[in-house]
Amino acid sequence: MATSEVQTVSSGADKAKLAAAVVLLLGSFVAFYLLSAKGSMVQWGALLGGFVAAAGMFAVSESGRQLLAFGRDAWREARKVVWPARKEAIQMTAYVFAFVFVMALFLWLTDKTVEWLFYDLILGWRK
Repeated sequence: MATSEVQTVSSGADKAKLAAAVVLLLGSFVAFYLLSAKGSMVQWGALLGGFVAAAGMFAVSESGRQLLAFGRDAWREARKVVWPARKEAIQMTAYVFAFVFVMALFLWLTDKTVEWLFYDLILGWRK
């Protein structure tokens, strides 16, 4: 099992890449609203193009590479999961529904018992 070390040191170039990604993202929003006279296709093209450019700039930064590596590791771990068979999943779902039904019935009966105890016996308020 690989151990990962947390490092918070980032270079000036990496900070510039992140700043450029933010500027591209904000620029895509500005372009979307400024290009309203050109039509919706141009607006959406500018917005999506800015998003793609910002995502690309983020992906080449150190933070972006770490995020992508985390995603690959998470996907690799998810593939290792042993999923239950269909029959077992249906049985467990039925158990959960039965438990929820029994608990709802128990809580309803408890509520009605306490209501009867307080309102009818102790306070004498009849409905």
